[in-house]
Amino acid sequence: MIISFPGLLRRAQTRVPAPLLFVCGMFALHTGSSLAVTLFGEVGSLGVTWLRLSWAALILIALSGRPLWAAVRAASTHELVTVVILGTVSAGMMALYSEATARIDLGTATAIEFLGPLAVAVLAMRRGREFIWIVFALVGVLFLTQPWNGKADLTGVAFGLGGAVCLAFYIVFTQRVGGTFRALHGLALSMTVAAVLTAPVGVPDVVAHPSPHALLVTLGIALLFPIVPFLLEMVVLQRISRVAYSTLASLDPAVSLVMGMLIIHQTPGWAQFGGILLVVIAGIGAARGDSAVTEPPLPEQSVLGEDRSLPSAAAERPHPDISHR
Repeated sequence: MIISFPGLLRRAQTRVPAPLLFVCGMFALHTGSSLAVTLFGEVGSLGVTWLRLSWAALILIALSGRPLWAAVRAASTHELVTVVILGTVSAGMMALYSEATARIDLGTATAIEFLGPLAVAVLAMRRGREFIWIVFALVGVLFLTQPWNGKADLTGVAFGLGGAVCLAFYIVFTQRVGGTFRALHGLALSMTVAAVLTAPVGVPDVVAHPSPHALLVTLGIALLFPIVPFLLEMVVLQRISRVAYSTLASLDPAVSLVMGMLIIHQTPGWAQFGGILLVVIAGIGAARGDSAVTEPPLPEQSVLGEDRSLPSAAAERPHPDISHR
C-alpha cells in the first residue's frame, strides 16, 4: 500500500498533538543543521547551503505541481516582487547562518540569530517594560560568546548577527507572502529564488570539490530542513494560539544546543549553558508578555492546497514564528 505525503499530513493534522508535531519539526530542523556542518569540509559551507536550497526548491516545486504555475500567473507584479524579496532574505539568512556555524558552536549561532525575531516580537508589543527580555537575551549571548576571554570568533558572531537581521526581515516578508500565496507555493518560489542567488557563491566550491556523498546527503538535509519543519509548522499553526506557539518556539536555541552535542560533539561549558537558559527565558518572557493576544488557533485549511488562497485574517496579524530559519 502506497501512503501519500498529503495523506500523512492530513492525519498528522488531526491525530498527533500539536506540541509534539512542533517539537518533532524543531528537532528535524537542528538535525539538518548539525548534519550540514559535517559536510563543510567537503564542499564548503556555502556549497552545502546552495545544494540544500536547490534540493528544497526542486522538491517543493514537484510537490506544488501545476497549481504553483497557476498561482504565479494569477499574481500581480507587486506580489511577485515580494516573493523575490523573501527569497533574497532567505538566501542571506541561510548563507550567513551556515557561515556562522562554520566558526562558532551551533547553539551559540542559533541563540545569536534568535535576537532578530525576538526584537521583532518585543517591538511589536510597543510596551517599554518588555524590552527587559532583549536585555536578558543579550546577556545570554555574552555568556555564550565570552568576549572577555579573548577566544570569541568575532567573524562568526558577526555572521550570526547578520543572520539575525535577515531572520527578522524573513518573518515580515513571510507574513506578506502568506497573504497572497498558499504557504507551500510561497516557500517553493522563495526557495527557488534563494537557490539562484546563492549559486554564484556555492557552485564554485561544489564544482572544485565534486562529492557524490555531499550531493546525496544534502538531499536528506533538505528534507529535514526546511521542508519537514515548515510543513509541520503549517499544521501546528492551525491548532494552537500565537502565544502558545511562540512559547514553544523559544526552546529553539536549547534544542540546537542539544543536537550540536549529540551529532557534532560540541560540548558547551557552564557559561554556555547559562547563556542558552537566559535566551530561552527571554523568548518565553516575550511570548507571555504579549498577554493582549488571545486568538484561537488558525482556521482549518489545506496544507497542500491546489488553488491560490485569498488573504485571510491570519495574514493581517503579526507573524507568530520567532524561530523559523
